[in-house]
Order: sequence, then C-alpha cells, then structure tokens
Amino acid sequence: MRSRKKTAAAWLLAAALFAAGCGTDKAGRAPENWGTLRTPALTVAHPPGFKPQNDAERSKHNAAAATLTADGRAVGMITVQLDFTEADTAEEAAIGAEAGIALGSRLHGQRDVEVTGPDGKDTEARRVDFEFVQQGTRIKGVIVAGLDGQKKAYAVRIDAAEGRLTDGDLKKVISSITVTAR
Repeated sequence: MRSRKKTAAAWLLAAALFAAGCGTDKAGRAPENWGTLRTPALTVAHPPGFKPQNDAERSKHNAAAATLTADGRAVGMITVQLDFTEADTAEEAAIGAEAGIALGSRLHGQRDVEVTGPDGKDTEARRVDFEFVQQGTRIKGVIVAGLDGQKKAYAVRIDAAEGRLTDGDLKKVISSITVTAR
C-alpha cells in the first residue's frame, strides 16, 4: 500500500512540474494579442501598439521594423537587421551592432542571453543595453545580436522613449526572438 502511495505521489509531482513548465509566456512565442515581425532568419514579437512598417516605410538596412507613435511622432521602434556584418560569434555580431549606436550614446555593457533556435533549443546571443537623448527625450535601447541558422549575423534593436515600453514588455520582446533555419 505504501508503495502505491509513493508511486502516486511521484506521478502527481511529475505532472505538477510538467504543468508548471507549460505556461503561455514561453520563450520563442508571441504573447496573446501581440504582432510578429517575420524575416527569413528570425521572428520577433511586438506589443499591440507597435505598427509594422512595409517595405516602402522602413530603411533598406532593416529586414523588418515596427514603430510606436504618439502625437504623430515615433516614440518606440523595433528593427531587425540581417547579415549586416561579418561575424563568427554572437559577441562579434554584438560588436558590429554597437557600431550602429549613435555617437553620444551611453553603453551599459554586453551580456550573454539565449534565444530560441531553429530546433527549439536555446542558442547563444548577446544583449547590449544603451541610452541616448534625442530632441530632449531620453531613449532606452537594447540590441540582441547573434548568428542565425546560416551562421549570418542578425541584430534585433528595441528603442523606446522613457516610459513607453515597460520592462516586462521589453523582456517579452526579447524572449520572443526565434531564430529560424532559413
């Protein structure tokens, strides 16, 4: 009898642990009601207030972009650049992406992050945090850079005027990045 109770308890514990890992806020997925920017190398989610740019609206250097506007001006942007530099590692891709940060920006360093890879496993990337002032408005920025499924550099850049993108939403954007096999 004791053996059955232990077995049942073990199964219940395993089921609870499994269920706990199956939340709706999983890495590599867009939260409910969010949009998704799709490129040949990766996808990234954006909050509902961000509007995707079409080919004519976005810079020729961006494979995808979405903008948050208020009072007729951009107050936030998410962009994706592909194959923008020669890099053999995520760190080299991040260094290349740092070159695109405006003069006068304050870098807060680089750190390792993991994004969802083509096979569903985490893949190495680097996160660069920075900030700058533009027309009197403080802008906080994050770049997540790494190598895609073809070992080509990618960079996802998230810029937002202070107070326009919560830390929670920023984390959701970053955790939604999914590298594809191409």
